[in-house]
Amino acid sequence: MSRSRIVIVGAGFAGYQAARTLSRTLRGAVEIVLVNPNDYFLYMPLLPEVASGMLEPRRVSVSLAGTLPRVRLVLGEVDDIDFGQRRLRYVDPEGRSSQLDYDRLLLTVGSVNKLLPIPGVAEHAHGFRGMPEALYLRDHVNRQIALAAAADDEREAEARRTFVVVGAGYTGTEVAAHGKTFTDSLARQHSRNGSPGDEPSADRRRGGKDTGRSRWMLLDIAPRILPELDQRLSDTADRVLRKRGVDVRAGTSVKEATSEGVLLDDGEFVPTRSLIWCVGVRPDPLVQDLGLETQQGRLVVDEYLRVPGHPEVMACGDAAAVPDLTRPGEITPMTAQHAVRQGKTAGRNLAASFGHGASRPYKHHDLGFMVDLGGVQAAANPLRVPLSGPLANLVTRGYHLASMPGNRIRVLADWALDAVLPRQAAQLGLVRSWSVPLESSSPEVARVPAP
Repeated sequence: MSRSRIVIVGAGFAGYQAARTLSRTLRGAVEIVLVNPNDYFLYMPLLPEVASGMLEPRRVSVSLAGTLPRVRLVLGEVDDIDFGQRRLRYVDPEGRSSQLDYDRLLLTVGSVNKLLPIPGVAEHAHGFRGMPEALYLRDHVNRQIALAAAADDEREAEARRTFVVVGAGYTGTEVAAHGKTFTDSLARQHSRNGSPGDEPSADRRRGGKDTGRSRWMLLDIAPRILPELDQRLSDTADRVLRKRGVDVRAGTSVKEATSEGVLLDDGEFVPTRSLIWCVGVRPDPLVQDLGLETQQGRLVVDEYLRVPGHPEVMACGDAAAVPDLTRPGEITPMTAQHAVRQGKTAGRNLAASFGHGASRPYKHHDLGFMVDLGGVQAAANPLRVPLSGPLANLVTRGYHLASMPGNRIRVLADWALDAVLPRQAAQLGLVRSWSVPLESSSPEVARVPAP
């Protein structure tokens, strides 16, 4: 007789944790199938360090096959589910359509970039949701600094050295913080290598052509950056960024984007070739196509993560409107902190449906958040204890190492090398602009997890 089958759709924080929990609990008694477009789990909190050249891409890409024993991986993207027949349809990386039956189904499809109806943004901005976007940004920043160093027109050089980040939540703040450190390092490397035709000057006698300092702008319509954190930590991050040279603009957003720059809502036009979109996330579009009840665009589930009317279907993570039992009447926010713990609860409850253990409701108290500000700077409030500076950075890095399901030694080695060696200013050329359009950014969970 064939075994019963659990199918998990999505290998973000929630899906990965559910698969790992089921693998350890069921130990082969039930077939576990994980459907995901890629063969790795992406540890997204460290993506800004990939984009800024501190970490190599494989460091934050954890092999699914290598870390999830007794879980069968199916490469593909689900585009339709027949709940009556208990069957889903998916398209594999080569465009072939296939079907997969299930006895239990867990939906953890995650989220995508939140788009706003601002002229030019979809055409000229790039998101920061997955590995392709991080690799593209890494090359793009390298390229702009190099082109700025070679430009004869100072206005063009200034535009290429200007980087505009929209959205001052966790992702946007970290991208701006790490990006400024990265571009300053690249500029110093280019300034030591003047062109053969340069006229001698004071700058040249000091070792190279003066390439100027890069300009990073961080915009948000909120009255302060990191509005999710308490005022003290928000002020700490603001102070660190401003001291580093980041132009922080609270209460400001983009009115229009063009190939030459961005028009701000206060009327200022900022010449730039780099618009990085970190405004927020919305549930994966698949959620709206399922014909199930939604709340704020997310699948309605009960406190046990079950979809009403379909006892064999569960959902969690960014795609699900999970009741927050610590705040009656509210749903849990779209953070990795909740996704990780919901995934574990979903795994236990799925195992319980086959007689292994007992189901339990999802209940989790917020344990704080952390933001890596580059260098030795960070802001964190683990267990509601506000920390900043090197101590917060140590806590943040320690937590990331403990949370990663693999590659810890390699990440630690890259951090150690970055502390003593200059960043590598090499363009890989693997990802082109047209291959990472804003409207189709990777459906990964994009928030920094906490303890």
